[in-house]
Amino acid sequence: MLLYSTNLQSRDVDLKGALLQGQAPDKGLYMPREIPEIPLDEIVGFRDKTYPEIAFAVLKRYTPGLIPDAELMRLCSECYNYDVPLEKVYDRNYLMRLDQGPTASFKDFAARMMARMMRYFLKMGTVPPGGLSPFSNGDRVPDHSDDLVILTATSGDTGSAVANAFHNVDRISMVVLFPIKEVSDRQRKQMTTLGGNVTVIGIDGQFDDCQALVKRAFADPDLKRIRFSSANSINIGRLLPQAVYYLYAWARLQEKGEAAVISVPSGNFGDICGGLIARGMGLPVSRFVIATNANDEFPKFAATGKYEKIVPSRVCISNAMNVGHPSNLPRLVALYGGVMDEQGKVTKEPDFAAMRRDIYSVSINDDGTRQAIKDAWSRYKTMLEPHGAVGWAGLERYISSLDPSVSRSLPLAISIETAHPAKFPEEIQRLLGVDPPLPPSLAGLDTKPEHYEKGPNDYEWFKDFLQRVFK
Repeated sequence: MLLYSTNLQSRDVDLKGALLQGQAPDKGLYMPREIPEIPLDEIVGFRDKTYPEIAFAVLKRYTPGLIPDAELMRLCSECYNYDVPLEKVYDRNYLMRLDQGPTASFKDFAARMMARMMRYFLKMGTVPPGGLSPFSNGDRVPDHSDDLVILTATSGDTGSAVANAFHNVDRISMVVLFPIKEVSDRQRKQMTTLGGNVTVIGIDGQFDDCQALVKRAFADPDLKRIRFSSANSINIGRLLPQAVYYLYAWARLQEKGEAAVISVPSGNFGDICGGLIARGMGLPVSRFVIATNANDEFPKFAATGKYEKIVPSRVCISNAMNVGHPSNLPRLVALYGGVMDEQGKVTKEPDFAAMRRDIYSVSINDDGTRQAIKDAWSRYKTMLEPHGAVGWAGLERYISSLDPSVSRSLPLAISIETAHPAKFPEEIQRLLGVDPPLPPSLAGLDTKPEHYEKGPNDYEWFKDFLQRVFK
């Protein structure tokens, strides 16, 4: 199983190399040369399997010769020891709630598996089969005892999920950057109360600024001695585990193998790329709904064929989706035969006709998000948080766009709820007049002491910080 860079200027690596490196040397993103297919009858059979068993059946297609099956199954059982609720809202329209993990966010599904795979590979040694270096400079194999420093930018839930997943893991240090004015109090506290090997920095800027600082550090030759990797969704290790829950949901809910419509609230586009990978593996899906907040660069790109970043990104209540230039968009473009670099420059157009056939993309502003939260509660007693509300509103917008005879016969629709409503108590209280129930993972969080740095949106400051901390 080889992976290539979307910028097409780096050599192929296996999953181990891609996982430990994060970003390719040419600043591209790793993608499988071939997406392995799962026979439909096997996917249908997932209905009778546990979530860890399904995760094992999916991920083993990417780990032959790298992780023994018995070890991979152990990792899956260790990672996925919580529920994955599928909640019927009305008719055959469902919510998949991905908020039952240790940080009450869908990011737990990827972060926990990625941390365990990295830990396994570091324990086994860093040189991949054939002795090739998986690291960005391409000319040295770091010493076996080198620490791995994971740089991560977060718009909300990524930071807490990866910080929790990597907390006190041997030989790994974490640096998490977040926009200090754009995350909720509980999102921040999930990162800043950990300590240990987790360093958190609040940046006076936006998520795109944090992401740019991280990417620049990866490419800085002055920081070559520090062995960096990423836990952002630029790392393929984040996407592959996310493909699992699409297959899980379909297998549990399908009747007679019909294709589903799946709505995915999207910011940095890692989750939707996981869904598209699942589709390539055999997931029966008739349409993906890509629902963004007011950062509507992708809906416009899909409609017009012209891509323009939004700088600065627009601040919305669905804060984890405040992304004006999705890092994973080159992967989506690659899946449709195109080439886009990390700056958003398209050198080969994707198959827009196929993209528009497979994807319905819509932008939901804050007014639409708030209305979706209120409507879902008043009509169905279903509580949504802002990100899941964007996905649900996108699904409803798609259904309303169909001919009534078609929409009435829509067989199966699944919308993804990406975080627990209790992570956004102020917004829920203001809109619904009720306090969302607190899950066990958030209990006691509000009273824990916080420790974090504050810094400007300035690369030289960030570079100096890294050089001082990792001497």
